[in-house]
Amino acid sequence: MKTFLKPALVAALGLAAVVAPANSAPVAAQTAQRVAVVNIDAVIANSTAYTTATTQRQTTYAAQFQQAETRRAAIQAQLDPLITAFNTARSQPNADQNALQQQLVQIQTMQQNGQNELQQILAPVALSEAYVVEQIQDQLGAALQAAMQAGGVTLVLRPDAVVQSDASHNLNEAVLNQLNRLLPAAQLVPPQGWLPREMREQQAAAAAQAAQQSAEGGR
Repeated sequence: MKTFLKPALVAALGLAAVVAPANSAPVAAQTAQRVAVVNIDAVIANSTAYTTATTQRQTTYAAQFQQAETRRAAIQAQLDPLITAFNTARSQPNADQNALQQQLVQIQTMQQNGQNELQQILAPVALSEAYVVEQIQDQLGAALQAAMQAGGVTLVLRPDAVVQSDASHNLNEAVLNQLNRLLPAAQLVPPQGWLPREMREQQAAAAAQAAQQSAEGGR
């Protein structure tokens, strides 16, 4: 899974207190700064909204899961004899390398086509997961900010930016609790025509570019 919270957002939530001039107030009057680590992917995966939706999806999309499993078994049944024949031919002395290459290409093509077919069958499932994750993402910033304020944290880092830390710097549970409070449940089935944020942004950028080109062409 990709990191759902961009580094820029994390910095925006906690950087201001860190970059304040050191001489802006007497040392004794300055608020102690605390650094914490948050694994955003883990927070999302363990949130109540995500885990509940994962369970509900097994029922709501049971037909798609069954169709995919049936088709996967059928594709595998077609592949097995080809793979066996390929392995047998390859083990023979002086095996025909050209023939082996053709067999391999046939197997790989069937595998890729089968994978594409399964992805198409499970597309509604993938769209549902993307919809749930986006709802969670929309609340992450507020959850992180609330956890930072409650814990007196002024700077948050991703785990991959930390060499070593102890449990006292782990803010996962605090963010998770705030997230569960803000979003106890998510809608499972996206509205008709809904697209993930990345695709919406791509379409908007393409539309803006087309409009600009049209305007320039009309001059």
